[in-house]
Amino acid sequence: MRADLAAAAEAARGFLPPEEGRALFAAAAGVPATVAGPFLEIGSYCGRSALFLGAAAEARGTVLFCVDHHHGSEENQPGWPWHEPDLVDPATGRLDTLPTFRRTVEAAGLGDTVVAVVGASTTVARHWTTPLAFLFVDGGHGSDPAHDDFEQWAPKVAPGGRLAVHDVFPDPADGGRPPYEVWCRALASGAFEEISVCGSLRVLERLDRALAVTRRP
Repeated sequence: MRADLAAAAEAARGFLPPEEGRALFAAAAGVPATVAGPFLEIGSYCGRSALFLGAAAEARGTVLFCVDHHHGSEENQPGWPWHEPDLVDPATGRLDTLPTFRRTVEAAGLGDTVVAVVGASTTVARHWTTPLAFLFVDGGHGSDPAHDDFEQWAPKVAPGGRLAVHDVFPDPADGGRPPYEVWCRALASGAFEEISVCGSLRVLERLDRALAVTRRP
């Protein structure tokens, strides 16, 4: 990873630990050259993960699409531990991370590589037809948002492409269950195999077989 982009990514606002960010970059950069398609992340917040993935997309000569409505997930709302009041738009009273995200991407010089797609991931997914070389799932961590993201986006990963899931905690004492359940469903589907682990980041590779989505927990 380019030193300037690594420094920018680690300095960017967000919750992704630097070591997991570097592992995310390595996983995306390591997608086999024979696998066509762009990268896509669900859940961008202020752009930290977008810089790690954008650096990999730039090196590969592809594009990273960042899908986020930019109003924050459940845990970012007032009264929750991860709420940041300075990100609330005083005109609307709602969280709005898009301006910070855009500044982060532009300051890193990745404006031509990282493309913001502003909207609910389920809405975008219904109209998305391009196979993906890399998919990073880090959107809403509630049960419905997390499982909806898996069900609608995982089938779009091309054979040989990769799926990364963040905040996977096998021990319930360490964190919420939905991302862990999504990881379990990916393995149980028979269409993915795990290839790397770093902290709470799990990376799986899509096998050349049909994706049989198991029932939700």
